[in-house]
Amino acid sequence: MPEAEKNKVEFGLRNLYYAVVTETEEDGLTFGTPKKWSGAVSITMDKSGDMVRFKADDVDYYTSPNNQGYEGTLTVALVPDSFKEEVLGEKKTENGVMIESTDAKIKRVALMFEFQGDKKAIRHLLYYCSVDRPSVASTTKDSGEPNTVELAIVASPRPDNNVVKAKTTEEINAELYDSWFTKVYEEKDEESLGN
Repeated sequence: MPEAEKNKVEFGLRNLYYAVVTETEEDGLTFGTPKKWSGAVSITMDKSGDMVRFKADDVDYYTSPNNQGYEGTLTVALVPDSFKEEVLGEKKTENGVMIESTDAKIKRVALMFEFQGDKKAIRHLLYYCSVDRPSVASTTKDSGEPNTVELAIVASPRPDNNVVKAKTTEEINAELYDSWFTKVYEEKDEESLGN
């Protein structure tokens, strides 16, 4: 098998998908079918968790990274009503009115997206994300620049196995790469892939 060409750079953001997370005692953590979310502008996820340092004998006697996942911002053109209903817990009436309530139960999601590369796009997956509701804002149209919406996101470790994220590499199985956005990747599913 020829060696895969490696990216020298990455850029851009596209192919944003979300999958609703369900947690039950019987089934544990399960993921819904990923849904496309058009209009991705940018995503910035900073690592969460400080370096643990224990001082003894006048030195750093023990140090260890504390991986608490990531937190950051997703900027999009619009938040679709389907996301507001399924994830943010808003309700759409029969006459087409969206209602937001303080009693809304916000669900966690898996977020999937893609960065372009000079050779091949790298696909990413954040398994267990909390998404805060967006602010309401707009400005008088004078420049032709459309508004964008920012959502605060916390990507925590999964409660069932502490996994935070996954991403594709240049050596990824072609079948898995092509189907990345059809189902949330689980390592246990690799046994069914043809190599």
